[in-house]
Amino acid sequence: MPRYDAKTSEPRWQKAWDEAGTFTARRDDAKPKYYVLEMFPYPSGNLHIGHVRNYAMGDVVARYKLATGHAVLHPMGWDAFGLPAENAAQERKIHPGDWTYANIANMKAQFARLGLSLDWSREFATCDPEYYGQQQAMFLDFLEKGLVYRKNAVVNWDPVDMTVLANEQVEDGRGWRSGALVERRELTQWFFRISDYSDELLAALDTLDNWPDKVKTMQANWIGKSRGLQFAFGLVDGPDGHDRIEVYTTRPDTLMGASFVGISPDHPLAKQLEQDNPELAAFNAECRKMGTAEEELEKAEKRGFDTGLRVRHPFDTAWELPVYVANFILMDYGTGAIFGCPAHDARDLEFARKYDLPVASTFEPVEGDHTAPEDGGEAYVPPKSQPVKYVRGFAGDEVQTGDAAIDVAIAFCEANGVGQGVTKFRLRDWGLSRQRYWGCPIPVVHCDACGVVPEKKENLPVKLPEDVSFDTPGNPLDRHPTWRDVPCPSCGAPAKRETDTMDTFVDSSWYFARFTSPGATTPTDPVEAAYWMNVDQYIGGVEHAILHLLYARFYARAMNDCGHLPDAAREPFDALFTQGMVTHEIYMTKDASGRPVYHLPSDVTDGKLADGTKVEIIPSAKMSKSKKNVVDPVEIIDQYGADTARWFVLSDSPPERDVEWTAAGAEAASKHLARVWRIAEGASDAPETGSGDEELERERHKAIHDVTMGIESFGFNTSVARLYAFANTLSKSKAGRAAQVRAARTMAQLMAPMTPHLSEEIWRLLGGEGLIANAPWPQADESMLVEDEVTMPIQINGKRRAEITVPRDMAKDAVEARALETHAVQKALDGGSPKKVIVVPGRIVNVVV
Repeated sequence: MPRYDAKTSEPRWQKAWDEAGTFTARRDDAKPKYYVLEMFPYPSGNLHIGHVRNYAMGDVVARYKLATGHAVLHPMGWDAFGLPAENAAQERKIHPGDWTYANIANMKAQFARLGLSLDWSREFATCDPEYYGQQQAMFLDFLEKGLVYRKNAVVNWDPVDMTVLANEQVEDGRGWRSGALVERRELTQWFFRISDYSDELLAALDTLDNWPDKVKTMQANWIGKSRGLQFAFGLVDGPDGHDRIEVYTTRPDTLMGASFVGISPDHPLAKQLEQDNPELAAFNAECRKMGTAEEELEKAEKRGFDTGLRVRHPFDTAWELPVYVANFILMDYGTGAIFGCPAHDARDLEFARKYDLPVASTFEPVEGDHTAPEDGGEAYVPPKSQPVKYVRGFAGDEVQTGDAAIDVAIAFCEANGVGQGVTKFRLRDWGLSRQRYWGCPIPVVHCDACGVVPEKKENLPVKLPEDVSFDTPGNPLDRHPTWRDVPCPSCGAPAKRETDTMDTFVDSSWYFARFTSPGATTPTDPVEAAYWMNVDQYIGGVEHAILHLLYARFYARAMNDCGHLPDAAREPFDALFTQGMVTHEIYMTKDASGRPVYHLPSDVTDGKLADGTKVEIIPSAKMSKSKKNVVDPVEIIDQYGADTARWFVLSDSPPERDVEWTAAGAEAASKHLARVWRIAEGASDAPETGSGDEELERERHKAIHDVTMGIESFGFNTSVARLYAFANTLSKSKAGRAAQVRAARTMAQLMAPMTPHLSEEIWRLLGGEGLIANAPWPQADESMLVEDEVTMPIQINGKRRAEITVPRDMAKDAVEARALETHAVQKALDGGSPKKVIVVPGRIVNVVV
């Protein structure tokens, strides 16, 4: 028979699945449902092997669940709004929509060649008006529910891209795309009240048993629940309207070590003082050029401006502390003011030493060598759970944990009228305003007479205008009068649309719900949502562990509160899996000026370019377009077929770990799949009868059991390893034709989630009925998994020398007799008797000579 040809086979089976509607999700109340979802991609134009790994994992689960009798929903869409499309429009002189939809078409064609079991009938892009129109409708519902509001806020401003950036989009103080130094600006912004759900979002993490612990920990830290003290320092001769500075601290046990009070450059007091102090105004302006990311503030040089003001310590009116404006304090955290305790905070210590401020320890280690910070040591910041000796505590000089001392300090302060204990969260409300064109328009109108007026739902979607220009920096919507200028929906007077658009995190925070009924004229169809929700298995990168997942969890709750999702869907993802990355070596040369020049793997052979230039090989790293260490899956499919790419990314390492793509690995995978085809051919040509039928049948059931367990536990690499072993067993089997064909069919079924095209081809070759994609999953006979015999090693004086195979239930004395008859033991005894024989049933025989 001819060799297996992936180039002709794979398109044929993809067509067969499409024509049969094999993967179209159908609500069926008679079946259990299963909703598997991978985080949908941004349409950059090209897939890479990292995408293949992510979607192959979801495909294994989806195909397996379909075979086990579930109604499966496995959809795909596009996270299509965002600044990259707008930048591309500027560079290429095209509309962002044209660029986006062209990329979608290209990537969809690439997806099709991978043979994924996706229901393309539910496809949408977040830039489709049908999608973002329903997003606008929900915005209005949230607004009516009090979950959306507008206020002035200090934000990260990219002066080149001329838009607000999230903290995560600021890298080393610069915009993640423009590279411009980010500034702090105060703008009027729209916010979601995610902080209203802080307690629920935190507590519910304990119910997510099928989420990675590291992700739950990251979210818990981001939400950041803390118990602290809120109190005020009285100002000495403060300016008009300011007689106190409110402070919130999570370490009130260090209050007796206070050295200074610091306020944010955006604190109302700082703003008032700068009006009459040009030096302070200049200092504040410089501070506002920094971003708002905590990591950036931690790395930056700590700088302050002495306002000349003083505050009184609440427990000693003669004890006055200087008031500084400090560049590392944000208005959005706490009250925008802190007291500095340099002995127990590295940031405060750096600041105190720079400005020659006092340092005084509040506590010290219970034992061991210790150089106090006031004597030149580092800030002493032990875990709150660690006992320390308090030398300036609120309960005398005694040993206690920081946690206990905090409780004592709060109680003492409350009893003495100094503030009150407060539970706060680090989580801040979600600022969703973005000053750019290519995003979901915010459906409100600004009227001089009526104020902010919601658009009427019957006028949705508020579509983006097509005739925009990107020749001038900034938001084109601000310069589009025919779109911007509209009658007020309330009074009819001239008004202006909101020209900010929504953060793209909004688009991806509810797409999972829309997939349950993408054609609905409301955000969701209650019947479909009740059937398909929750997502049973969500798959995506750990880089989305905080914001995307946290925002989606908030959105599910808000949608539930507004009637768009059932109560059970307040926590939308039952199980989460975060896959590892695909890595590759980096190939580099240098240009005449010594700058690095990177080369694609396809341009390098045996460490050299086509012209013979030797490249420097940098150890494997995450695939990156900038470093050109990306592998185009289309090239792999053209050379080896999609099944080879799928098999390789699933086989090399546990799915939660990184996997290195190598040409040698891909070639080995291809050779193995060709061998599987030959094994299947051999089974169909085997003799009518043979020996070993029962042994092969037993191995078949073991393989079913082991591969099933691997898929169920996300151990795809262990399933693949078991299939390698089963292929070897079948290739050596002397069983008759019927037994070999049955085993080969089972092998094809077990491989079908990983290599669906090859499996269909083998299924047809061996007379399988219909499509293997529709065939029920094989079931393991438990009785066939029990071994009748067991192989036991024999140790002589502690060293393994032989082994025996005996019935599993053989008596100990019979096992001992059989062991003593072996050649190795007889040789060691040399005619004598053993000093001792120890038999561990089913495990081992120890002979002491």
